[in-house]
Amino acid sequence: MDYLKSALPSQIMSERGSNLVVINPGSANIRIGLASQDTPFNIPHCIAHHTKQVPKRNVQDQMLNSQVTTAQHMEREKAYDVIASLLKIPFLDEEPSGNSFINSIVLNAQMGRVDGYNPHIIRKDLPFSWTNVYEEVTGSSSQSALEISNKDETSESLDPKEGIDLKEIGVSNRKLRKFICGEEALRIAPTEPYCLCRPIRRGHLNISQHYPMQQVREDLRAIWDWILIEKLHIPRNERNMYSAILVMPETFDNREIKEILSLVLRELCFGSAVVHQEGLAAVFGNGLSTACVVNIGAQVTSLICIEDGGALPSTAKTLTFGGEDISRSLLWMQRHHQTWPQIRTDMLTKPIDLLMLNQLKESYCEIREGQLDAVGVVHSYEDKVPPGSHRTRLTALNVPPMGLFYPTLFAPDVYPPPPRTWFKDYEDMLEDTWHIDFARRPDMSDTFYPNVNGGLPMWESYPVFSTKPKKEENIGLADAITNCILSTGRIDIQRKLFCSIQLVGGVALTNGLVAAVEERVLHAIPPNEAIDTVEVIQSRTNPTFVSWKGGAILGVLDLGRDSWINREDWIHNGVHIGSNRKYKDSYYLQAQAMCYMNS
Repeated sequence: MDYLKSALPSQIMSERGSNLVVINPGSANIRIGLASQDTPFNIPHCIAHHTKQVPKRNVQDQMLNSQVTTAQHMEREKAYDVIASLLKIPFLDEEPSGNSFINSIVLNAQMGRVDGYNPHIIRKDLPFSWTNVYEEVTGSSSQSALEISNKDETSESLDPKEGIDLKEIGVSNRKLRKFICGEEALRIAPTEPYCLCRPIRRGHLNISQHYPMQQVREDLRAIWDWILIEKLHIPRNERNMYSAILVMPETFDNREIKEILSLVLRELCFGSAVVHQEGLAAVFGNGLSTACVVNIGAQVTSLICIEDGGALPSTAKTLTFGGEDISRSLLWMQRHHQTWPQIRTDMLTKPIDLLMLNQLKESYCEIREGQLDAVGVVHSYEDKVPPGSHRTRLTALNVPPMGLFYPTLFAPDVYPPPPRTWFKDYEDMLEDTWHIDFARRPDMSDTFYPNVNGGLPMWESYPVFSTKPKKEENIGLADAITNCILSTGRIDIQRKLFCSIQLVGGVALTNGLVAAVEERVLHAIPPNEAIDTVEVIQSRTNPTFVSWKGGAILGVLDLGRDSWINREDWIHNGVHIGSNRKYKDSYYLQAQAMCYMNS
């Protein structure tokens, strides 16, 4: 403890984090790195397999795609008009005035931006390049000959005809890669014999009749193993000297968490592992102890309240929309307003189009009143031709992010959530632990494993809830935040949480989102509640990585490691009542960590 107080934080992270791998998996991206790093690798969470299947599917899930019904389409248009009235812009089927349109054309020519110009935004107008799907040929005689032929000292002595033959030999020996991970997998041309798989979708393992559990696990293992070897340079035979910190989303169910633990300890061969909640880690990543954490991911949004370093399980909520839904609505609006070029853009079956739309969203979308147009470069990725560029006017760019508050704008024209029947778990790993009397080591105090007879005082006023499946709600972000905080039931903690809202995830970087959340949450609070102040806390670090950073801090400060699971223990015994190591133990933090963070 004296060491923690005397040493510099950077020194502690460097010394104690060099053998800790922090893993924060998400539906679209995985954030992974050593705890001693300042920022993690942020890698698309996908893998493309070489396939000979006929007919070929570009994306494994495209057979599950659902069509927008007439009622859903009408709800989407209604939501647009509601948002338009709030932002003081024309309705969906109402054309802007002629003068404003002419002015926009003039501004287009002058500055490339119609309105809401933000000099801090770095626009990326270059197209993505197609991935090379062939393996690097090394060690073959043809490759050696090609290398020799390229040397200056021998280039003049070689016969031109022989040079051509050598190149033909090199091309004929090219071999397709068995699998491709990360962003490269998203940039594979549709004509190539590959099928893209996403092992996590909408906050759950992506299990379906087309994607069995065994394949999901194998894909997770392949992606994570590739990252550990290629990015972190940790070979398999050295991983027993490393420990894994799993920063898991609140959306994950009991069995999913156990499958991930088995993957890390069995297949990836880490020496030990610990599981922390994403919301809890986000609070510590910002140096806080109490907050309402709103994690807006790519495909789901999760909320949970944290009080004095402990998560309140009854406040957890999940909303089935995220950043990719904003990108989808952006495309729908441009097509409706006929501003999108005459190109075949399909973000569901052409992943490279999703990359482009996400880039446009991050560069141009923001929340503010008034007409918000821009001139952007849209790229077309057609079969067997180089990417094309189309400079076009984009309109109503402040409407898509407002769909967070009016989710019917995000018509469900994407793959539905995975079926929930698989996740029934009779060996409940998430059962409530504060009312169970654990077997304790003699040197441990009664406060270390809290229960109803003794432990953390903050839990004494809370009822014990039986474990239930995660509840997904179809409400807007402001209503979800309000319901989440009011469900705590105490006015003192409610006032504190309404002034301590923390936005996490890449969408939190959207310009104007903080002010919109504060305004709309304040209006969503019932008039009979004695609350008149709402404040979003400014993040001290990049909101995309704050949960990962919090996981690194928790791992470094966890001196006793009593909640860590050793590889041998997991393989032989698993986690069960009386083992002193249960997932929900991550709700409680050791006294020395809290003392250090608050000092």
